[in-house]
Amino acid sequence: MSAVATITLVTLSVGGQLCGIPVGDVRDVLSARSINRIPLASPVIAGNLNLRGRIVTAIDVRRRLDLPPAAPGAAAMSVVTEHEGNLYALLVDSVREVVTLAASGVEAAPPTLHAAWARYGAGVFQTPDGLLVTLDVSRLLDLAH
Repeated sequence: MSAVATITLVTLSVGGQLCGIPVGDVRDVLSARSINRIPLASPVIAGNLNLRGRIVTAIDVRRRLDLPPAAPGAAAMSVVTEHEGNLYALLVDSVREVVTLAASGVEAAPPTLHAAWARYGAGVFQTPDGLLVTLDVSRLLDLAH
């Protein structure tokens, strides 16, 4: 009996698109918090927040993916991840659930997928809820590109 390779993802919604990041990249999930703007920071950087005494850089995933801003007053959630020794909060519209999918089900991004999603995506899955784009956290947080 052979074991089937799987991928476990925390699923999110950003701009109406279902996406996910590997559960191993997630340190914490937070509801909306006060974010302090950073003068002269890139528009992708929403600011900083305090997480149990640590400064966390908040990244606006909508801006990173070239999406329009959320409606004023819309609830947002943060998925905290670590990259190169620093903590980052990925600001998303909502956090949904943890899913485990067969690794064999991952496909390359279709040519019709928006360029930003393809640039920061690691592949896609067809799910009953629609197309799920897996995000590459390292590429998403590489602010030099």
